[in-house]
Amino acid sequence: MKRIFAIMGVLALGAALGGVALQVSPGARSVFAWIAPPRHEKQTSTQAEPAVQKDASSPSASKGEPGKPPDGLITMASEQIEAQGIEIAIVEKGILARRLTVPGTVTLDMDLVARVPGRVVGTVTQLRKRLGDSVAQGEVVAVLDSREVADAKSEYLTASVGFDLRKTMYERAQILWAKKISAEQQYLQSRATFLEAELRLDLARQKLSALKLDPAEVEKAAKQESALKSGVSSLREYEIRSLIGGRIIERKVDVGTLIGNQGDPPDLYTVADLSLVWIELAAPTADLDVIQEGQTVEITSGRDSGKRGVGRIIFISPLVDPDTRSARLIAQIDNKAQIWRPGSVVTARIVTKEEPVDVRVPRIALQTIGGEHVVFVRTPNGFLRRAVTIGRSDEQDVEIISGLSTGEQIAVKNTFLLKAELGKGD
Repeated sequence: MKRIFAIMGVLALGAALGGVALQVSPGARSVFAWIAPPRHEKQTSTQAEPAVQKDASSPSASKGEPGKPPDGLITMASEQIEAQGIEIAIVEKGILARRLTVPGTVTLDMDLVARVPGRVVGTVTQLRKRLGDSVAQGEVVAVLDSREVADAKSEYLTASVGFDLRKTMYERAQILWAKKISAEQQYLQSRATFLEAELRLDLARQKLSALKLDPAEVEKAAKQESALKSGVSSLREYEIRSLIGGRIIERKVDVGTLIGNQGDPPDLYTVADLSLVWIELAAPTADLDVIQEGQTVEITSGRDSGKRGVGRIIFISPLVDPDTRSARLIAQIDNKAQIWRPGSVVTARIVTKEEPVDVRVPRIALQTIGGEHVVFVRTPNGFLRRAVTIGRSDEQDVEIISGLSTGEQIAVKNTFLLKAELGKGD
């Protein structure tokens, strides 16, 4: 115990001497330096370290730290955007359209449908086209064996030969009468015979024309038959040609079928040009005031939403069906791609009014967060939520009054995924 008090006394004496040393000269301070314990400086330096650390963690030292990211920022790599099927589009001007939706049915354009008639009495010997085959205008599609055609060709050939003979005799009689070698009565008789042969030839030529036969072709075929000495059997053949180009949609006869008589099939084929088709629509009477000929019609398939097309109204019936209280409309649509099949059911949207807007975005690009309409603007590292003010709209697009400008890129598909991602961050 006495030892402890002795140590404490020595320490107190050293502290007093240290205080005195602060007031004396530097030389005197060195005399008392031996009294201070050697570990005193280490303790002092150790006690000073926390003060330095505290200063480093003070608010003044944290001013250089980066700030927090802006609200609504979604970091997403390009690979993630593509994998989730998020499509991006540029904001542009556009037109909002008022549409009237009505049901419709695809039908043939009746201006582009033609039947292939037999024209003569005969028997079908060849059918050169099948169902679905394409044909050109004037192409031979069938061949008949017809006695009527043979008689018409023979009559023309006979009249042609008789005309040439009577013409030669008339020219000779005319020369003899001019030289006073023959009597005038003989000349007049020869002239009458020539005029009769000419009339007979004209009648035979008209009969061939009624059968759509070329007299020159008939004479050429007769000469070939005569040179080959194969008889006149080819005179019975009658070629049936298509009146228009298109596709065979119906065949009504078979080989060996008799046609032309009463009770026989009147037609061989039905040909339709399917490059254009009609859409028959039924519009309620209450909507007829806003429908006009020439208006645009957007056509979509009832079963396959991928089939889309644009046509125009070409006919509005002046009559109203008393049972359905609707009027018949016809729209014409291009069908060169052969995607519209007559008889199929479609949905038609008649554009009754168009309004231009400065900023237009698809309706599916909008999301509602916290009672606000927002879009997701593309950034270098992902997307940024931005609140917008909407205006007019139609079934597909919406006008943006404020919050967005043309030329910016926004997400236009699967935006609900971005909304969900933003919810995770919150």
